[in-house]
Amino acid sequence: MRGHVYRRGSTWTYIVDCGRDPQTRVRKQLTKGGFASKKLAEAALAEVLQSLGAGTHVARDPQTVGEWIDSWLVTVAPKIRVSTLRDYRLGLERVKGRLGLIKLQELKPLDVELFYAQLLLDGHRYGGGLAPKTVRNVHIALRRSLADAERFGLVTRNVAALVKPPVPPRQELATWTADNVRTFLAFVADDPDAPAWRLMATTGMRRGEALGLHWSAVNLKTGKVQINRSLSVVDGELEWSAPKTSRSRRSVSIDPETIAVLKAHRHSQLQARMAAREAWVENDLVFCNALGGEVHPDRFTRAFTSAAKRAGVPRIRLHDLRHTWATLALEAGIHPKVVSERLGHATTSITLDIYSHVQPELDAEAAMTVANMFSAS
Repeated sequence: MRGHVYRRGSTWTYIVDCGRDPQTRVRKQLTKGGFASKKLAEAALAEVLQSLGAGTHVARDPQTVGEWIDSWLVTVAPKIRVSTLRDYRLGLERVKGRLGLIKLQELKPLDVELFYAQLLLDGHRYGGGLAPKTVRNVHIALRRSLADAERFGLVTRNVAALVKPPVPPRQELATWTADNVRTFLAFVADDPDAPAWRLMATTGMRRGEALGLHWSAVNLKTGKVQINRSLSVVDGELEWSAPKTSRSRRSVSIDPETIAVLKAHRHSQLQARMAAREAWVENDLVFCNALGGEVHPDRFTRAFTSAAKRAGVPRIRLHDLRHTWATLALEAGIHPKVVSERLGHATTSITLDIYSHVQPELDAEAAMTVANMFSAS
């Protein structure tokens, strides 16, 4: 490849001869003008020649950020969960509202930085006044879309990766004590949803994982449960999907008392099935409605909130049963890796970060335990 610069009126232009297209045999050239001096044009020419030689050159593309987002959402839709796609669309609609008309290749880190600040401060025009966590979710969607633009050679760099999104304030987890759990489970023992609540409290299972559980994935002889499906609500509709991450597909052991509760639950379910006869819908669901269909997650959550209030225990969210299990497990000295694997976290570090509130107590206990091993007294 060869190139040269030449004067054009009061400015300078470079031109690069890229040879002929192997299919059309048409000669290809790259050119750019408007440089104030010959030196600037020569520097730009050298940069282009270097990128062409390294195979990293990005051809000029007129599409806007908004156009790229629209096409990217189409390509990524079959590869991600419906709920994730919904979150991406929501976040990227905000991006299009402020940055959509900018040329994709002209988008700068400062544009993105100012956009995030606008979302945090402006309560109306751009759908702003948002919480830091919501803006961070916008950042996650934008960063992923621009990473693919870089991978496809449409941009030279992912500008979102150069921007620091707002950091949400750490919120204290609301959890129950072991006595609270005991009180609640005793109070709801006769509730139709009690077996599901007990399974969540003794395994740290997510709501969707519990409601998506099939009997074919439960071995009551060995006390093993395979978690491989999840039931959730997306835009008001029930959605079946794989668990949240690949590590979320896991096997967990259940204790003898929970096994007994599930055996009794299965017996009751078989009786309900016989009573319903042709009206029964065979879905093989461990937790189902009166006719074998899915339990709506929102109804399930409302029932838990109501039952907890009647039981007189501190108010927590249904998802906090998961946090309760993890906190009690770590406080009991169960190794963080075991806790992480049962929860389905991608890494142990995620577990330790989420449940960092437990660490000071464990640290103090470790200090005393080891010191007592060689104490003179």
